[in-house]
Amino acid sequence: MKPIPKLQKWDSTLDLLRDPYRFISRNCQSNHTDLFEARLLLQKTYCMRGQDAARIFYDPDLFCRAGAAPKAVMKTLFGQGGVQSLDEEDHRHRKQMFLSIMTPEKIERLNVLTEHQLSFALTRWKEMREVSLYEEFQRVLTIAVCDWAGVPLADSEVGQRTKQLTSLFNDATKIGLGHIRARLARRQANKWITDIIQQIRDKEISISTQSPAYTIAWHRDLKNELLEPQIAAVELLNLLRPVVAISVYMTLIAHALHFRPGCREKLQSNSDEYVKAFVQEVRRYYPFFPFTAAIVQTYFEWHGFEFPRGQRVLLDLYGTDHDSRIWKEPELFQPERFLIREPNLYELIPQGGGEYALNHRCPGEWITVSLMKLTAQFLTQKVRYQVRNRKLEINFSQMPALPRDDMRIHSVREIKSVPVTVSPSQSHGVRI
Repeated sequence: MKPIPKLQKWDSTLDLLRDPYRFISRNCQSNHTDLFEARLLLQKTYCMRGQDAARIFYDPDLFCRAGAAPKAVMKTLFGQGGVQSLDEEDHRHRKQMFLSIMTPEKIERLNVLTEHQLSFALTRWKEMREVSLYEEFQRVLTIAVCDWAGVPLADSEVGQRTKQLTSLFNDATKIGLGHIRARLARRQANKWITDIIQQIRDKEISISTQSPAYTIAWHRDLKNELLEPQIAAVELLNLLRPVVAISVYMTLIAHALHFRPGCREKLQSNSDEYVKAFVQEVRRYYPFFPFTAAIVQTYFEWHGFEFPRGQRVLLDLYGTDHDSRIWKEPELFQPERFLIREPNLYELIPQGGGEYALNHRCPGEWITVSLMKLTAQFLTQKVRYQVRNRKLEINFSQMPALPRDDMRIHSVREIKSVPVTVSPSQSHGVRI
């Protein structure tokens, strides 16, 4: 067997935290390999990237997820006992619960609720001196997803619950006060939703039997037992939190439109194919999750390298989405690439790879794409605004990576109607 290239630093955790999205691909390139060994959080870790790596990483016979993520992340981002920590039949059974929620009809209803909240927010934006799109999208999605899921949300609670749900993903990987905020938000959110689950079961609140909250509250495990209320709460939060996290992509859509005005013209043409291509390029080009973790559950060999049982492995999601062997000129923002071909399950992996039902690919990806398409159309056909031209560079040192000023706009006005325009010119990629 070949020796795995190894970083010479005793521990590379600080290097990873300084540049989490590019740490793996940068070291792969410098070592001319798709695999290297590093010491992270004082633990030997294999780091890998690329389509071939993704194929084996999402093989459930080779890898498991239990114990892969750091405890600090499980206690903030995912919550303990949720679907992300399950494997094999338990994972597939719990995953089916989420897949049953992701029907076209239910996704369309979330779209309608989100569009209504965007229109309502627009009336406020017109009166505001300055608007932080990131913060506003968080609020819009919190209201919409709670309504959609069947979670009661009073007007007086909106600010509080928005902050809690946002902190679960916005502060989860931070150190110091940021992480403390995330831990506190997790504790408060767990209590809030656990109470909701218990009220549903006790029939103290009346919600639709078709609502996601009802489905999760009454879900039974493989032993035909109801989930513990705290576990059911974690799973409901695993629906609410990722939807609010789409505010990251919505903000990045505004960033792309600012630096790529030609895309705005094409999006106004109402071509569904181009809207989808634009959204997929935002998902490929911009950073969302930097990497994901798993544990080797059975010894295997890959490209002449040994993977011993129990070894922790990180798959580079961002680096694979920018792999020049998969994507021509990956550093160019070029939606037209998705009009030429449809990527396979291991090429475009911003939210994980593989099959939805069998692997740990996020089933909320359908919702993500749908709400991103809605956002692209809203920002190009319903509203006009000016961008504060300051600190617009993406801050790659934080997770999630966003424009440093959270994409602030001003002089907002509503568009009553937009003429249909189709640009005949072929788009050429630009760096943004």
